[in-house]
Amino acid sequence: MVKTITIRDEVYKKLLTVKKKDESFSKLLERLAEERNPTETLSRLRATVEFTDKEKLLSEISTRRAERRP
Repeated sequence: MVKTITIRDEVYKKLLTVKKKDESFSKLLERLAEERNPTETLSRLRATVEFTDKEKLLSEISTRRAERRP
């Protein structure tokens, strides 16, 4: 099954920086999603993502985690 997703241009550019030359975006997203070590993924993305409001980001993460808990 194929799904269409929409991302902002700046996100697309950031994904291009971690995408391998002959890798599809589906494979890239699959690789990132299956990383066994999230810290390693964040380290590789460190230079490609800019967090302008750390407190807001942490709040959103906390909220989303709470929503997933039973």
